[in-house]
Amino acid sequence: MNKTMHLAIILLVVTLVWSDSLYAANDKTSDNPNVVIILVDDMGYSDSGSYNPNSQIPTPNIDSLAQKGMRFTDAHAPGALCHPSRYGLMTGQYPFRIDYTVWPTQPLIKKDQTTLASLLKSAGYRTNMVGKWHLGFKESSYDKTLPGGPVDRGFDTFYGMRASTDIPPYFYIRGEQAVFPPTGEIAGNASEGWSNIQGAFWRAGGIAPDLKLPDVLPRFTNEAVSIIEKHAASKTEDPMMLYLAYPAPHTPWLPDAEFIGKSNAGMYGDFVVMVDAMIGRVLTALDDANMSDNTLVIFASDNGPIWYDVDALRFGHDPRAGLRGMKGDAWEGGHRMPFIVRWPDQVKAHSTTDQTISFTDVMATLAAITDTSLAKGAGPDSFNFLPVLIGQQPVNKPIRGPVVIPAGNNVMSIRSGPWKLITTLGSGGFSKPRVVKPVAGGPTAQLYNMATDKAETSNVFLKHPDIVKRLQAELAHIKSVKQTRP
Repeated sequence: MNKTMHLAIILLVVTLVWSDSLYAANDKTSDNPNVVIILVDDMGYSDSGSYNPNSQIPTPNIDSLAQKGMRFTDAHAPGALCHPSRYGLMTGQYPFRIDYTVWPTQPLIKKDQTTLASLLKSAGYRTNMVGKWHLGFKESSYDKTLPGGPVDRGFDTFYGMRASTDIPPYFYIRGEQAVFPPTGEIAGNASEGWSNIQGAFWRAGGIAPDLKLPDVLPRFTNEAVSIIEKHAASKTEDPMMLYLAYPAPHTPWLPDAEFIGKSNAGMYGDFVVMVDAMIGRVLTALDDANMSDNTLVIFASDNGPIWYDVDALRFGHDPRAGLRGMKGDAWEGGHRMPFIVRWPDQVKAHSTTDQTISFTDVMATLAAITDTSLAKGAGPDSFNFLPVLIGQQPVNKPIRGPVVIPAGNNVMSIRSGPWKLITTLGSGGFSKPRVVKPVAGGPTAQLYNMATDKAETSNVFLKHPDIVKRLQAELAHIKSVKQTRP
């Protein structure tokens, strides 16, 4: 063999090896599923028919996700309010580890902190967010850029709002710039026949000229559908991530005319029907783009509903499935949430799990699904529940350690096995009694056995001092360390 031929063979081998490795890398990226996370706002654990056969609200699209995927019966928001819950989901870190009250003027997520978006972006994803951020921007003037938001925390694109549709100022943001600053003013509103934080309630404040509160859901849905269509048309091998954070059925409850009267749960139920219809449009867009078979869809709510016992009685509808409490509360109705995962050919259709998880666990799970390593310190309170999704986790073996959840008024709860400890008496949130002062010889906190008392009706704090002591120690340990994930 002459020298020229020998060199040609070497070059051919190198080229083939390089091509194979490149193909493998691309193939690995294309094998990763698209990820669509749909987070609704203030929707109850059992508003949907999939969680409540007696629901007075038709939710065919949410129910279809459960029929084709896995329904979690013991999934918990990382907080019983909007912003701490979203922080835990995005970062894999318990929100009590930061001061999340500064969100109106400061970003809650640090510049170098790993988020679901930055994690998936490192795995080759195109990352998009639509909807309610509520994790803070560096706010100074609305005619200037708004740093610290989604596009500075791992998302390629963002179209949405800074917070809820009852918290002014009201304006749309694209990227890190207000589409139109909130130069106008809108008067506050309330609804007769409901409490002062229900119905078509919103606060007075600034509003942009292009924003009409009843139009927010359709506009966000149009944007989400457009992202799906453009991704499919691009023919890219990069998978898509879409985080669609609807600001509903949070107040104001503003169902379009076509949805009025479609439920038996008043204007709240009608608004939930509208939310379900918007989700249906997104799922249809995935079907039309031939993306459904390779898309992991996660559906959840961020915290409990604003729904009082009197509402349950007059409508015959309980969004909490008999759980105690509502939004803001340390009781289960404040943070036990619907959580559904649809992933064709991976997650068994019409399956259910009783594994206790937190939304913080989504980060470690997506890292496992995409075979992406989490950096040191990333997602410290995130546990991988992929074995649960694919049916490899023993039913009687917990997938994670204790779940810790902050409520209002500095109240915290810890769930370990069947036992749940709430650090004070009272709800800590919107339900009465919010605060209860201990009496001599009485309990100073709350202990419930969730295996036998899901409604949290019997406080057994005084009967099990050993369990109280153990849970207090576990809570103190988790609070004191920055890294709880193994």
